[in-house]
Amino acid sequence: MSEKKADLCRLISHGVYVVGVRDGEKTNAFTAAWVMQVSFDPVMLALSINPEHYSYRLLEAGKCCSVNVLGRDQMTMAEHFGRSGPDKMSGYVWQQEKTGAPVLSESLAYFDCELSHFTDAGDHRIAVLRVVDAAMLRSGPLMLYSQTGDMDGSSELYDE
Repeated sequence: MSEKKADLCRLISHGVYVVGVRDGEKTNAFTAAWVMQVSFDPVMLALSINPEHYSYRLLEAGKCCSVNVLGRDQMTMAEHFGRSGPDKMSGYVWQQEKTGAPVLSESLAYFDCELSHFTDAGDHRIAVLRVVDAAMLRSGPLMLYSQTGDMDGSSELYDE
């Protein structure tokens, strides 16, 4: 293979999202790009999540999350939620919908979801989510993962 796997994988088109998770009073949010619709009836999404991260534990215990669609003008937000750190949620406006998961009020749209189940996927796990509510919050062009460069440092994670 003459091209790097990281460069080739960036050709797979997908958006950039902030996923909000809750377990009781504990909340967190993280940037995700590996999200897709997997069913029409019922409407279901799947997202890939690292089981070593704090947000995974909140999703596993709380059994709900929001998938918030980012616009092309929200790169700073994508970078912010892509990092670890204390109190990542402050400084942003959040709302709650049916599941109680934190919904990012500044996103283009959101999907309010209940966890159906997990399945293994290499160094990540796939969370399969049932959409219980969704809404458009504002219009604008979507942010695509390919537009973020190596913001997440993922090029170093491939087994070249």
